[in-house]
Amino acid sequence: MNVRLPRRPRRLISTTAVAATTVLGLTALSACSSSSAADGKNDGKLDVVASFYPMQYLAERIGGDHVDVTNLTEPGQEPHDLEVSAQQRGQIEESDVALYLKGLQPAVDDAISQSGIGTKVDAASLTSLEKHGSEVGGHAEEHDHDHDHGDENGSDPHIWLDPVKYAEVAEGVGKALQKADPDHAADYKKNTAAVVKDLDALNTAFEDGLKDTDSKVFITTHAAFGYLAERYGLTEEAISGLDPESEPSAARVKDLQKMAKADGVTTVFYETLVSDKTAKTLAGDAHLKTDVLDPIEGITGKSKGDDYIQVMKSNLAALQKALGAK
Repeated sequence: MNVRLPRRPRRLISTTAVAATTVLGLTALSACSSSSAADGKNDGKLDVVASFYPMQYLAERIGGDHVDVTNLTEPGQEPHDLEVSAQQRGQIEESDVALYLKGLQPAVDDAISQSGIGTKVDAASLTSLEKHGSEVGGHAEEHDHDHDHGDENGSDPHIWLDPVKYAEVAEGVGKALQKADPDHAADYKKNTAAVVKDLDALNTAFEDGLKDTDSKVFITTHAAFGYLAERYGLTEEAISGLDPESEPSAARVKDLQKMAKADGVTTVFYETLVSDKTAKTLAGDAHLKTDVLDPIEGITGKSKGDDYIQVMKSNLAALQKALGAK
């Protein structure tokens, strides 16, 4: 009996101490978790919100293991039509960096401009924009303003389809991430150099692959490839203008049929995220083939490749075939 008596208080004291320690530990953990949740940094990574796939691609490749990237545009969704939900506005507010292309998605532009996010990276400000559409599609002035995209000056936002301009954007994104997260600046710089090297190689492949062709003219559903055409000495003729959903006039369709015959055009290109009905109708009437030329606004199961570089190489192969590359 005398042996047990002193043990019971010790057990009680020990249990009380453990309980107190547990409560203190849980309280501290709860406070830490609340703080982390409030900061949006449960894993210590830089939270980046990307407006659509080409921005996501750069953020993931340059950010590497140091970033968590959220894409506002779901795979398979036409990015121009995106409406930002309340949940997405919350994601933007909780992020450290927003990477977007002003003029392409008006709803995203508004949401980011109204947010208190610390680092806002507009890809359009990282390279020079040009006006395309009227000279290649003839319908730039006829856009339905509910679906129009392009800045207030009517500039073409499709800069990512020119590997040279996209590389300039990559350089700017890399610098922005270095500034936002200086602890990992060396890695961001190294990753940026790797992306630029890949884009330089892609540019060389396009230059070599398209320098000697039977024709320099290609027809697309909408004028997304103005920068690419200008870079490689081609002429894009779009069924519609910059707006992928605008309907071409009967006169425009007739002009394209005449042009196709005169310039030896063999193929009408359509894209994966927009209906191919108009392209196939034109091709059928003019006895032309159809094929995919992907503006890479999103990667889906229908995409001819798993990422930007692969799909661009598929685009090059499609152009070479349609234009009669030597």
